[in-house]
Amino acid sequence: MTGVADEAIMLELVDEGGATIGTAEKLAAHQSPGQLHRAFSVFLFDRAGRLLLQQRALGKYHSPGVWSNTCCGHPYPGEAPFTAAARRVHEELGVSPALLRTAGTVTYHHPDPASGLVEHEYNHLFVGFLDAPLAPDPEEVAQTAFVSADELAKRHADDPFSAWFLTVLDAARPAVRELTGGSAGW
Repeated sequence: MTGVADEAIMLELVDEGGATIGTAEKLAAHQSPGQLHRAFSVFLFDRAGRLLLQQRALGKYHSPGVWSNTCCGHPYPGEAPFTAAARRVHEELGVSPALLRTAGTVTYHHPDPASGLVEHEYNHLFVGFLDAPLAPDPEEVAQTAFVSADELAKRHADDPFSAWFLTVLDAARPAVRELTGGSAGW
């Protein structure tokens, strides 16, 4: 979902330890200074060890047109992060992961100067494999690309990426290395 409808979506507010302490509307939680809320980030790979990136749709209210990890979002209040991650991968990319597993958590506070919004998230990380063809929702995803670690470094130097991308990737790297056997350079 994009646009005005996002304002009515409720997010779980959490404390520094990840315990739920309340709820807030999605847009309100992202307004400065930002309220710490539950989120997730997914990193899916093909069997050659290439990471699936997505370029966020131009119509998104937050960080439109930037490249980011395979999928990210927010669980509904009371929804398990794993369930939310699998659901959003299917909603955004039209496919279900062949394997999806937890990869830890990371907390961050990233202001977005372009929009004035703030990502203050307690982020659950997931890694896995993707074996089926993609069918991205154009309201969510402008483009996709499978990249090697070297190709990612070049793309990251040349193209705009989400403010949170390197934070979540760095936090997920141990699980990524385990998943890919370390042979893909991650």
